[in-house]
Amino acid sequence: MIVGGGPVGMTAAAALADAGLPVVLVEATPTVQTDWRASTFHPPTLELLAQLGVADQMRAEGLAVPRYQFRDRADGLVAEFDYGLLAGETPFPFRLQLNQQRLVRILADRLAARPDVVVRFGARAVALRQDGDGVTVGIETDQGLDEVRGSFVIGADGARSTVRSLLGVPFEGFTYEQRFVIASTSADLRALLPGIADVNYVADPEEWIFLLRTPESWRAVYPVPAGQSVQDATDPVSIQAHLQGIAANPAGYPIDDFQIYNVHQRVAATFRAGRVVLIGDAAHVNSPLGGVGLNSGIHDAIDVVRRIARLRRGPDGVDAELDEFDRVRRQVAIEYVQADTKRNTARMMERDPARRAANYAELRATAADPELARAWCRRASLLESVNRFGIGRAPALAQ
Repeated sequence: MIVGGGPVGMTAAAALADAGLPVVLVEATPTVQTDWRASTFHPPTLELLAQLGVADQMRAEGLAVPRYQFRDRADGLVAEFDYGLLAGETPFPFRLQLNQQRLVRILADRLAARPDVVVRFGARAVALRQDGDGVTVGIETDQGLDEVRGSFVIGADGARSTVRSLLGVPFEGFTYEQRFVIASTSADLRALLPGIADVNYVADPEEWIFLLRTPESWRAVYPVPAGQSVQDATDPVSIQAHLQGIAANPAGYPIDDFQIYNVHQRVAATFRAGRVVLIGDAAHVNSPLGGVGLNSGIHDAIDVVRRIARLRRGPDGVDAELDEFDRVRRQVAIEYVQADTKRNTARMMERDPARRAANYAELRATAADPELARAWCRRASLLESVNRFGIGRAPALAQ
């Protein structure tokens, strides 16, 4: 049973079905999720999704972006990195920009045709109890209360995870003082800012910016002062002023959509409690500056599904498999996802001129050396963590 029908939960459901295991997925929203915040798929994630048969459709709908830049808001380009350096290591040497709801729709359409998969929208998990043989989840719908029982439960229900709360698992870490606004516009920022790439991390001690292009639009992510109200920060006049501050556009910016959200660096104290596991944002949340949150969640999903599939042969290996899932995926979350996104965010907002200059010098030196740049791209894309830990590697094979 899976709680949560976002991209991570849907991926887990598709992978379980492909492994020949029956699935019940419950999702609180009444229809397929439409959240568009995450939009980057890295090479190893595309390799995993290719095994589910959806990568070709994603690539047809998405935008392949091999190059991305670190920039200074005043001085321009600092360094450029090219995933093309990974061409000998992955069939997908690029970031694929595709709004996450596209993947959710693709997977939901596939699951709707599977008789071994039941997806229940408008169903909210409200209770959980487990024994040695399985887990029973109490769910609430418009028709009242119901119960669903499964051999295992995968909690993929986001940063405010009900499953994590019902388990009583602490969510350790911190919340950034600043909130982030993400605004999308159909204006062509490459025409307004010649020389930028399709993905850009723009450092500035006062207001950093993250600029990226998707098939539908350009997106700008920027911080909101701690004291500013949500109403003021999301007022179209305010968003327009921020976009004009990025690049003057006499015609004005069409504002297609926007969100404001709190940003956290948190990791669950454990990713496993009995026969219940946590994946994706239910297990770890991080700054979006790196585009790895969604990717690591998909890696979590495939990792635990491979372990559950092996357990069809009998229950004797449950503890070994799920303990290894907890050990490996929590280590990846801390050593890669948390560490790199915190570093990226700190680099973008660095105020000290000397430290900012040192950051830029390091970036330039790394980008100028092909071997260092290749290693950088391996880590940034999570290819390094996959090579190091595998995905769903059997406990006996773990290092």
